[in-house]
Amino acid sequence: MRQNIVVTYKIRPEAYDEHVRLIEGVFAQLHDEHPTEVDYQVMCLADGVSFVHVSSHETEDGNNPLPQLSAFREFGRTIAERVATEPAPTPATAIGTYRGLG
Repeated sequence: MRQNIVVTYKIRPEAYDEHVRLIEGVFAQLHDEHPTEVDYQVMCLADGVSFVHVSSHETEDGNNPLPQLSAFREFGRTIAERVATEPAPTPATAIGTYRGLG
């Protein structure tokens, strides 16, 4: 069964460059390793401090493979130093998609 997670939070404005650098590291590892069981998007909203992560995965054990990535662990290791609001992960149901998350 496909599982979808949406995570929203705000960062401290001065942490933007480091935050984006770490997110780009996650995408670099995803592009290098090409995992097929996960779809992932990260968006920064127009205010420049609000972030939305959307992941969709389908694995036999139901576990999200993102936390297994070393770059994702590095992203999470110092997140408390960068965020202004606690990340809020929320399960979500996909109603429809077009060329994006499944």
